[in-house]
Amino acid sequence: MNISRDWATPLTIGSFTLMASTGILMFFHLDTGLNKEVHEWLGWALVAGVATHVTANLSSFKRYLSKPAALGIIGVFVAILVASFFLQEEEEGKGGNPARRASQAVVQAPISQIAPLAHQKPEELITALQQAGFKVDSPEQTLISITGPEQGRQFKALAAIFH
Repeated sequence: MNISRDWATPLTIGSFTLMASTGILMFFHLDTGLNKEVHEWLGWALVAGVATHVTANLSSFKRYLSKPAALGIIGVFVAILVASFFLQEEEEGKGGNPARRASQAVVQAPISQIAPLAHQKPEELITALQQAGFKVDSPEQTLISITGPEQGRQFKALAAIFH
């Protein structure tokens, strides 16, 4: 099968532009709308674009793999990928991202304990969460028991509480 560079390269460039833009927005917590979903799902377009681009330029790619500098750079990124599966943030409030630890502490707390942080009564938080589409049975429910483990839902609930 002959893959044309006429569409493999634009697919790679376009999908990279999308991934880089949405990735930077998410990194700085500036993503809005469907940025995260677009980043996650259309990341497959980047995978397809790179695969077709490599296939269309296989002889050049093979030449790169014969150069020690290229192999070293690729090796560094492969090592980072492998390490990312095994290295974890420290538990018990030490190390890691403090904002992440703080948001995890809030989502694991019951509504009755979150209410004073939001300068509201528990009943007001329950109403705000219900208006945001969450099912809340009691002020003693934790936020994570209401939202489930998905961060997007957790952030939606936090946004409803700390509006």
